[in-house]
Amino acid sequence: MAKEKIILTGDRPTGRLHIGHYVGSLRRRVELQNSGEFDKIFIMIADAQALTDNADNPEKVRQNIIEVALDYLSVGLDPAKSNLFIQSQISELTELTFFYNNLVTVQRLQRNPTVKAEMALRGFNGDATEDNKAGIPVGFFCYPISQAADITAFNATVVPVGEDQEPMIEQTREIVRKFNSTYAPVLVEPEILLPDNASCMRLPGTDGKAKMSKSLGNCIYLSDSAETIREKVRGMYTDPGHLQVSDPGKVEGNTVFTYLDAFCKPEHFDKFASCFVGKKVSFEFHSLEEMKAQYRAGGLGDVMCKNFLFAVLDDTLAPIRERRAKFEKDIPYVYEVLRKGTEAAREVASQTLAAVKRAMKINYFDPGVLDALIAEQSEKYR
Repeated sequence: MAKEKIILTGDRPTGRLHIGHYVGSLRRRVELQNSGEFDKIFIMIADAQALTDNADNPEKVRQNIIEVALDYLSVGLDPAKSNLFIQSQISELTELTFFYNNLVTVQRLQRNPTVKAEMALRGFNGDATEDNKAGIPVGFFCYPISQAADITAFNATVVPVGEDQEPMIEQTREIVRKFNSTYAPVLVEPEILLPDNASCMRLPGTDGKAKMSKSLGNCIYLSDSAETIREKVRGMYTDPGHLQVSDPGKVEGNTVFTYLDAFCKPEHFDKFASCFVGKKVSFEFHSLEEMKAQYRAGGLGDVMCKNFLFAVLDDTLAPIRERRAKFEKDIPYVYEVLRKGTEAAREVASQTLAAVKRAMKINYFDPGVLDALIAEQSEKYR
């Protein structure tokens, strides 16, 4: 019998999801969901992980559960095909994390590039002292282990993530190999699935900074209005050396063109041809490469480029906004989706935990096990 193909992925509920999430994972999740290639798809709202650096603000996490769920449904994730669930409601994940803690050293966690980058981003810069109260919370430091529990609990064979998460998946694979060699071959070793468009690996912020982040205020959200998107695109970082329209411009490192790489389709040039018609000049492009060539040569202004980008983004996001508005009017349905999904996910996780306990020989009260233990040890002390 062929091994089931199972996906596990998810997001932290620390705010609305943005277009970086969309091109990095959400769009691909919908494609994978509709491909028919996978037996099961689990999509997690990782509220327990969000609490590792928001422990003093649980209401923020609580309120953002619905925001993430609405974004999931609005981009096209279908509860009939994908299992949407809330992480903290599955206690088996906590137990698995506890057992896996023994298989990972502090030094190994310290070497994890993703952990180091995330600690720097949040100001967790060392041991807490009287002057530095921003020590590293243990829960946050150990979240790669928690992530391994999430992935293995559902026997995930594939984990679709951005390239910044590669060290996390490798850490999971190490834990799986360590567990299986120490106890028994129970856990499934997952494969990573990266975005197939290089520009989607990590979409920069509108200010040109390497990461689009809620905390940096450089995001375009999936739920933003058309006018909000227009304003954000107008203020977007381009080529600082492109001072005059006639100046040759750089495409590399130009946020407008990075976004176009991620979102633009050939049909957009016919659909939004009017964006390239001005009072003194007009262009006819049939591909993004033609547009880039003109920008490099000079004569194509940033305003035209930004107008075109806005049209492309709004063409993509308008249907998502419309679906979100529909789901916002039926919040009970959204929570019912999460409740059913969580129940189904917990059933799977409980089976994995039972197998883990059997392998570790800590299943003392399983049927048959207790009788055998009593018989063996009664004979020992007879």
